Amino acid sequence: MTERMPNMVFADRNGNIMDFEGLAMVARSGDYLHPIETDETISLPEGSQLYVLPDRYPIGLDRETGEIVVLKENPYDGKGPVYAVASFLCAAHTNTYAAAWERCENAKPLPLFSYTALGWCKDGFVTTALRTDESTRQDPDTFDPDKVEKGIQVWKHALPGNRLVTHLVHCAQGYGCPAALNLFQGREEGPLPTSPTCNAHCIGCISLQSSCAFPSPQQRITFVPKPAEIAEIALRHIMSVDDAVVSFGQGCEGEPLIVADVIREAIELIRKETDRGTINLNTNASLPEKVSELARAGLDSMRISMNSARRETYNAYFRPRYDFNAIKESAYEMKRMGKFVSINLFVFPGVTDAPKEAAALKDFIDSAGIDMVQWRNLNIDPDFYLEMLGQKIPSGIGIARLIEEIPVRRGYFNPYIKTR
Repeated sequence: MTERMPNMVFADRNGNIMDFEGLAMVARSGDYLHPIETDETISLPEGSQLYVLPDRYPIGLDRETGEIVVLKENPYDGKGPVYAVASFLCAAHTNTYAAAWERCENAKPLPLFSYTALGWCKDGFVTTALRTDESTRQDPDTFDPDKVEKGIQVWKHALPGNRLVTHLVHCAQGYGCPAALNLFQGREEGPLPTSPTCNAHCIGCISLQSSCAFPSPQQRITFVPKPAEIAEIALRHIMSVDDAVVSFGQGCEGEPLIVADVIREAIELIRKETDRGTINLNTNASLPEKVSELARAGLDSMRISMNSARRETYNAYFRPRYDFNAIKESAYEMKRMGKFVSINLFVFPGVTDAPKEAAALKDFIDSAGIDMVQWRNLNIDPDFYLEMLGQKIPSGIGIARLIEEIPVRRGYFNPYIKTR
């Protein structure tokens, strides 16, 4: 069996990443360790990153004894310490197993990224993942820095007083935000961040953290754009891009429904000028009455962010100031008007595919009339997440199997919806 398993990967005390043939690859699903065979892996996608994990020992399977081994010294020179290594997948790929390690005492929480299992075969690095969207809109080789910078100058010249343009320029140049980069390249989906506030306090929020344990990788927008500022950007993008999508609700903001009145006015301005393009809302779906207003104004699609379709698991992560039932009610409002609804599912191997979680997800999709699941990776320290949930979670059915069993469209990005 071990002949069909990739080699374990580790980092030495200087951060040099290497493989060791004597130990086979082991991954993690929840609290369970899982030896990995080659057919459970894919070649590490181009544009993915490798993370050396401090204060965490790598775990492998001894090919001779079949025992799980925690590696604490470099097998090549007998020196320590050594560190576990994980992959951070590029967009359009969903992780099926997390990296496995043994955490040292007093280890600090890891930053807000996902940590996918990594191994080595004769042809290079492999990882436990599936490509869940064929769109290449965020593939690394599709971004042209020169074209982006040229586009930024064109946009600044065309809309010199638009504060949202200034904000998005910072997102592109400071954070390398793929959505902002696409906007300035004139393709695919354009971002429309609007809300500096939120009605949830997500454990893994990437734009605002009150705790120093997880530093925010980006800053949240500090103002509410005027409807005209929003409409200017949306119209410029929609009128120049084939099958264009513009989306409210970005990583650099809070909850867009908090400023639904502004968004409604912006949508009305857009739809007054054109019926082209898809206007999308990324949201926690907490205010059904506001969702209804936006749908009537011309909103085409809505993506609901969820880590779980179970109240207990959802509330533990989102820490909402709204009722869990509002999510399904918002989906009903959109479907009642013939709109497209997807789930932005935060995938965590061993939790998302746990039997009771999988059953609740299937029921939610069926009862709410969900059209699509976007299989996104949850960016959080795995140990912290499991401790925060505080639940005894049985072995999962497998992320790959769960994806196959969900009978709706699968993807990773917001699709263009042809409605007219």
